[in-house]
Amino acid sequence: MQSELEIQAVIGFTGKIIQGLVLHPDNEHILYPLGSTIVVRHIITRQQTFLRGHDNQISVITVSRTGDYVASGQKTYMGFQADIIIWDFKDRSMIHRLKLHKVLIQSLSFSFNELYLASLGGIDDKNMLIIWDIKAGKALYGTPNRDPVNQVQFYNQSDEKMIAVLNTGVQILTIDKQNKKIQSVDVNFGNVKRTFNCVAIDKNDKFCYCGTKTGDVFEIQMDMAIYKRLAPVKKLFSQGVNCLGLLQNGDIIVGAGDGMIAKVSFQTMQIVASSELLGGVTSISFTNDQTHFFTGTIQSNIYWLDTEKLIPELRNTCHYERINDVAFPHNYSDVFATSSLNDIRVWNAKNRQELLRIQVPNLECWAVAFMNDGKSIVSGWSDGKIRTFLPQSGRLLYVINDAHIHGCTSLTCTSDCQRIISGGSEGEVRVWEIGKQTQVMKSSMKEHRGRVWSIQVRRNNEQAVSASADGSCIIWDLKSFTRVMCLFESTLFKMVLYHPEESQLLTTGSDRKITYWETFDGQAIRMLDGSEEGEVNALAITKEGEHFVSGGEDKEVKLWGYDEGICYFKGQGHSGTITRITISPDQKTIISVGAEGAIFIWKMPESVINSKAQQELPTVQNVKKQNDIQQQQQQQQQQQQQSIPKDAQSQKSNQIAKSVKSGTKQSKK
Repeated sequence: MQSELEIQAVIGFTGKIIQGLVLHPDNEHILYPLGSTIVVRHIITRQQTFLRGHDNQISVITVSRTGDYVASGQKTYMGFQADIIIWDFKDRSMIHRLKLHKVLIQSLSFSFNELYLASLGGIDDKNMLIIWDIKAGKALYGTPNRDPVNQVQFYNQSDEKMIAVLNTGVQILTIDKQNKKIQSVDVNFGNVKRTFNCVAIDKNDKFCYCGTKTGDVFEIQMDMAIYKRLAPVKKLFSQGVNCLGLLQNGDIIVGAGDGMIAKVSFQTMQIVASSELLGGVTSISFTNDQTHFFTGTIQSNIYWLDTEKLIPELRNTCHYERINDVAFPHNYSDVFATSSLNDIRVWNAKNRQELLRIQVPNLECWAVAFMNDGKSIVSGWSDGKIRTFLPQSGRLLYVINDAHIHGCTSLTCTSDCQRIISGGSEGEVRVWEIGKQTQVMKSSMKEHRGRVWSIQVRRNNEQAVSASADGSCIIWDLKSFTRVMCLFESTLFKMVLYHPEESQLLTTGSDRKITYWETFDGQAIRMLDGSEEGEVNALAITKEGEHFVSGGEDKEVKLWGYDEGICYFKGQGHSGTITRITISPDQKTIISVGAEGAIFIWKMPESVINSKAQQELPTVQNVKKQNDIQQQQQQQQQQQQQSIPKDAQSQKSNQIAKSVKSGTKQSKK
């Protein structure tokens, strides 16, 4: 029976979801999606709890007016049903799982008195709008729509009226309970044509404001279903309007696709204040008193702004593209580094804060490692260069130019910090000798014909093993720079590991198998099915070699017993392919990184930690036993010496002295 791995913390925020960042009405928690998990984080203590129930990427999230309910929808594969889950926020538990929509949930909205939930499907679901009874968890009314619908929003003072934002227009919807229908009225825009994105409704339900892809905002009088004004005057927001928010005095907060956040005056319809953020703005969520608000961007940054001057303060940041590698310093578990598009980031493992960001624009970092002395961070980049940085300041220490053609895909360092072994996308494995001022290539070993995905070095620095996409793993002699042994399999090897005893190798790849190899003769000892769905990309093994962890395209982190070959624990949370896994040097946490830009920190199960402790206990007991035996032997010897007469003892000592003297005379001769 497989148990579930416990998530200790996550670093990440899916910023691409419109209105995905929500400040809870209690003003103490923020909610945001990360893959298939909803993260609930306390603003002050930063303590995280998780709502887990979706099996694919979350596409929309919303919170009810009182904050008692949270609703989330997901996207899934073509032809499959997409789930909506209603959560109880206080208990952090699931109330209902609603299944009627297909492929995608586009939008969700709670009614004023929290009686109904409106859900909107995507194009593959015929833009179906369904009204659900929240208490019963049953569908009450439903209607399809010919045009694609982007958002649906209940009125602030009514449980029976909604606004639907279509691509080509805006509709005012009314629930007809007697005929069990949803009636619609189109808003009159005259000759003006736009593609509409989002909507915000004022507190009195008199006006609503709709943002467009063109970059302007329409003011609509809701009782007359006609548009009144356009904003901003004589200026458009670049890359369209993604989200809107309304202040109590009627002013509009606009989030644009180019990263601009602006305040538009209700009276003049002109921009009063603005500021630039990193990445297109996708979420705006106000505090209860509307003096400040949180905003999220496409580049997965969370900002805290005041509503008067819009001065931004960066509160949280993380990777927004695929993470390629993760590494800990040697025997130090408080810090780790990750590599992605454009940058390397160093994180504090305890409070999950970013300590350092090393940016190299327009390039992708494929591999990262710490030198064993902790004095430098070594990285391989898509332009074929190996760059080394200082770990505290992030300053560039040295660059090895043209280390590999078409990119350096993997690298590792020897324990004496004098060599770097790197692998390239063309299949070459190169050894670099690092001096105080120089970096010299000692050897280039070209036997692989495909990308080198992984390199590992033995503890004595005499041999290294490389895994390649050409279906071979080669063990290299680092003294003569020749091939010692070659392992072949009909797979694209993605990862290779030495067992801590270094008598066996562990490999995985595109054939979904995890294979044990003997390093003595290169024979395959055992093959395990690492996954049922996709290829396995990542492996990590504990210091004792009793357990190892795997991950890949099935988006699951699996903890295996090494000797038994049985998967004991499974962790779900990633919404993208798992690219790398590592175990902290103190063996207490597992860190997995994925193609969606998320970093998951998993708690090592207590049963695994206890098994390690039990292994250490016998050694302590043996030491105690040996000490007891030695003490008993010493006591016996003392008793024997006491029982021997003094004359006999003196005779014995004289004999020993004579033998020593005779030995010294012979040695002099």
